[in-house]
Amino acid sequence: MFSCRRLEGGLVQAGGSLRLSCTASDFRFDDYAIGWFRQAPGKEREGVAAISPRDGTTYYTDPVKGRATISSDNTRNTVYLQMNALTAEDTAVYYCVADYYLGPYGPGWDKRFLGDYWGRGTLVTVSS
Repeated sequence: MFSCRRLEGGLVQAGGSLRLSCTASDFRFDDYAIGWFRQAPGKEREGVAAISPRDGTTYYTDPVKGRATISSDNTRNTVYLQMNALTAEDTAVYYCVADYYLGPYGPGWDKRFLGDYWGRGTLVTVSS
């Protein structure tokens, strides 16, 4: 099972924050990189952030750099996404995704993140 929870956020005002968690239970956590993708209404899905629980490498896309922090608690097989200074552009359904990890992705990580497991999405709405 690959479950996602919204710890903070959901319907927030611009300038607020969100905190999401993603817990894996059906696969070996350390073998995968865990990422967050999002899809806004009428837009294509895009990467947000990812982390390798094995080596701690983190990845971010430009729209969230400096505002997002992804972290993992390997004892709980859980990855967290914290995002601050939200704007209406952050309104989207957020998905956690697990990708079998063969090593650092390098630039364009989100294009290489194929996604072996997908969690159910959670909606975050930012009001301006």
